[in-house]
Amino acid sequence: MEREFKIKGLMMDPITNSPIVILQDVEKNTLLPIWVGIFEANAIALQIERIDTPRPMTHDLIKNILNQFDAQVEKIVVTELRDNTFYALIHLRFNQELMMIDSRPSDAIALALRTDSPIFVTEEVINNSRSITLDKENLDPEDVKKWLENLNPEDLGKYKM
Repeated sequence: MEREFKIKGLMMDPITNSPIVILQDVEKNTLLPIWVGIFEANAIALQIERIDTPRPMTHDLIKNILNQFDAQVEKIVVTELRDNTFYALIHLRFNQELMMIDSRPSDAIALALRTDSPIFVTEEVINNSRSITLDKENLDPEDVKKWLENLNPEDLGKYKM
């Protein structure tokens, strides 16, 4: 079973000073932090802010190649959390065939943003990670900060480069 998520935002982990992508499910009940590398965070931030670069970045290049071959990213799925590392699959349709491409979640998310593709997370990942369940509709950024400060990154599923 999979649940759809959107990017809530990017922030810096106040303890490790590493970038974190915060995913929020579409029902706005669950937040899922995924630690990412600085370059991947930059690629995600550029797309969130709709900033064009003078030359194509890596994820823009991948999108351009997919477009040239008339291939579509149907969705990306964060599929697994193993040894504190998240795993993802890019579901790609090419010539009527569905292919699943192994990916780091950060790269999959950066590509999903560029192709307007949905982001999903499996229930298994949600259950095995230290996601937060929200009991109010509008989340206060201070609540997220306090929550992150009290988390042990080793328990969360840290993205490893």
